[in-house]
Amino acid sequence: MGDAKFEIGSIVGSPSNMKSKKLKGGGIIYAQILKSVGTGSLKLKLAGIKLKNIEGFLKKSDPFFEIYRKSDGKNSAWDSVFRSNVCKSNLDPVWEEENFSLSVLCDGDLDRAIKISVFDHEGDGDHDHMGSIETTVNVLISAKRAGAHDFSHAFALGKKHKDKNLIVVDQASVSGIQASDKLSTYMESLSVDSPNFPKVHSPIAPKIPTAHSSSLAPMVRGGPTFVDYIGGGCELNMCVAIDFTGSNGDPRKPGTLHHISSNGDKNDYEKAISALGSLLANYDSDQKYPVWGFGAKYEGVVHHAFQCGTSPQCSGVDGVLQAYRHVFQTGLIMSRPTDFTEVIQVASAFAQSDLDAAQVKGKQSYTVLLIFSDGSVSDVVKTGAILDQVSNSPLSIVIVGIGDDGFSEMKFLDDRTGAGPYRDIVHFVEFNSYKHSKEAFTSATLSELPNQLVNFFQSREMSPLPRTAIDLSQVTVDDEDEEEIDLSLDFGSEEEIVVSGGYMQNGF
Repeated sequence: MGDAKFEIGSIVGSPSNMKSKKLKGGGIIYAQILKSVGTGSLKLKLAGIKLKNIEGFLKKSDPFFEIYRKSDGKNSAWDSVFRSNVCKSNLDPVWEEENFSLSVLCDGDLDRAIKISVFDHEGDGDHDHMGSIETTVNVLISAKRAGAHDFSHAFALGKKHKDKNLIVVDQASVSGIQASDKLSTYMESLSVDSPNFPKVHSPIAPKIPTAHSSSLAPMVRGGPTFVDYIGGGCELNMCVAIDFTGSNGDPRKPGTLHHISSNGDKNDYEKAISALGSLLANYDSDQKYPVWGFGAKYEGVVHHAFQCGTSPQCSGVDGVLQAYRHVFQTGLIMSRPTDFTEVIQVASAFAQSDLDAAQVKGKQSYTVLLIFSDGSVSDVVKTGAILDQVSNSPLSIVIVGIGDDGFSEMKFLDDRTGAGPYRDIVHFVEFNSYKHSKEAFTSATLSELPNQLVNFFQSREMSPLPRTAIDLSQVTVDDEDEEEIDLSLDFGSEEEIVVSGGYMQNGF
């Protein structure tokens, strides 16, 4: 009938965590991401006893069953979560034993209603209904029969009969159920002034934030999730900071890290910015991003927090790339040292200002600072102190190492946990380790972000906002996917270039 591909990030970042797309053959498919609730699995094996034959004379029904859970929407419809194998021409079917995730089946609630419906399979897909029962996981477990002739806990598909048209439970047991664990984490809060963004090439002199202590409640693991906050409308903002120190090499020379190719090929800075930016853009409705540089000299003075581009905020990921390229047209001198403490402070102020503005509107926001650098920081102690100072702002910091430096200090910053009540807000990834695959790179780089966001809001006792009610008529419908044609090249045995089919993963 058709298929559609969705990026997980684009679904999570959409209202109610739902997106939809047209199918080429007609119709619309909806995809929604829901919170996984509960743990464990149900092992279940069902059988039928003398089912009513609805095929007619000289034929027997071909029974299968489906299991449904009740949806959480306005109409509380039954959603199918499983279909069994078909037992051909058999009024006493014994279906295959199956394992079910309790999260999918009943949100981990063993007393939540589920429905089992039995059908007579038809080749045209218009299956005939043979009967249904409503039950719960706990009832199924208690209904497990003691032997082949035990019908004492059987379920009747229609009018109650002693020994016919019944569904019996041959196996029903749960495993893997775990209690929620608790983790108490105490953090400091941070009060910062709103940033004052200058014109292009006018270096930012950020106000140094001053931390103050506050008493915070412990965070309970197993509570709200990243999807809960994003589903409640939390905006995920992005800031970008780029290393323009001299260790990157002369950008006019091919092969250096900042070289802008005349044929349009992206350098590693551009590839990394594009990969992460395009993913985070799914969570940001206005698509406006500040871009800062550090390590360059203007008018004889080295600056470590200057605006890139002609506007305080760039429009979309393409705007970020344009601002990056524009810097090389401004007469900067790539200098040293590698110091991004100032951009961290500016990002912290930006993040707090954005959250304050969001809360005035009854909303929430969180900020991710992406730092792209080719070398290790010059002063690890100073950088660590600044990270502790801003650790309670609504901010996560992702440092992406570009090039072949050892990055030992960067790894140290990633591994450190801070002293006292400071939360971990830093994650470091070497671009070269993942440049073979865009998917692997984005996954590794943003792996710690969901927990960091949840930990921040829970430390401030800020619950997710209510998920907006789902009205399918208001869900934006994307156009159908373009047909994909893979023209990967295969060198044949006689050195001929052959166009071959199949999937070729090319990260960038």
